[in-house]
Amino acid sequence: MTTSFNLELRRGNVVVGKWKQGRYRVERLLGEGANGKVYLVQRDREWLALKVGADAVDLQSEINVLKNIAKQGSGMEPFLFDVDDLYGPDGRKYPFYIMRYVRGDTLADYLKQQGTEWFPLVGLNLLGRLARLHRAGWVFGDLKVENVMVADYGHVELVDYGGVSEIGRSIRQFTEIYDRGYWNSGPRSADPGYDIFSFAVLTVQLHEPRRLVALTKEILPQNRTASDLLGIISSSTALRPMEGWLRKALEGGFADAAEGAEAWRGLMHRRVKRKAGATPGWLKGLAATTSILLAVSIYWMLRHML
Repeated sequence: MTTSFNLELRRGNVVVGKWKQGRYRVERLLGEGANGKVYLVQRDREWLALKVGADAVDLQSEINVLKNIAKQGSGMEPFLFDVDDLYGPDGRKYPFYIMRYVRGDTLADYLKQQGTEWFPLVGLNLLGRLARLHRAGWVFGDLKVENVMVADYGHVELVDYGGVSEIGRSIRQFTEIYDRGYWNSGPRSADPGYDIFSFAVLTVQLHEPRRLVALTKEILPQNRTASDLLGIISSSTALRPMEGWLRKALEGGFADAAEGAEAWRGLMHRRVKRKAGATPGWLKGLAATTSILLAVSIYWMLRHML
């Protein structure tokens, strides 16, 4: 989405909070969305992310969501650090909040550098992140490539919580191509199936981007369906091994991301067995660092115990 929000903070600018007097040195723009811009900033040698918007009510709603997620114990690391107002170069007052800076690459860039063979592990970790939100009573909503950051060994973080919605409410923010309603395959209501549907579209986009874009141009909006996506999947060499899982995701067959992750893990095991001896790159990477492998094993063991 584009934005008409025109505030620009330049490298070297020092943002000073009006109320709490927090000082943040601007490094660069990280991204922008429908309700503001996100900058990389530094405070006391610590890198953080600053999100600034024009609408105090809209930004406060996002802040409230982040606070509620933390209170309800989603199992995610602290994300929100400071909330205040700043004065822009134009003399106007703008609301902002400071959040944890997530290091890594966007999902598309990570796979471009490491290879698409890493997607099974990254996909599993992404489903795990979504599962934590679902257990806490929330849906991410605006799931897309740009909102997924990936670090070493496929570690996944979700960024931009502007679309997070409480289960049972309407989706607050979405991107059309990932939206279930865009494909006439369900309502824009916040239920776990909405995120799972978006995950399936994201999978198609990563493996068949040109065909997906062409599809959106060829079919009239009122005629779009999940069957059109399945047509791409069934005829794609890269996606065909995941066809059963993706079909179930697009048809609302998973209760939540935890169930989807369980099925995805089974899919990974079957793919490794079929290759019989050819160790996937992501598995070699994990094996290279025993501590990482142990951490992953403990995480999934604890998740099953909950």
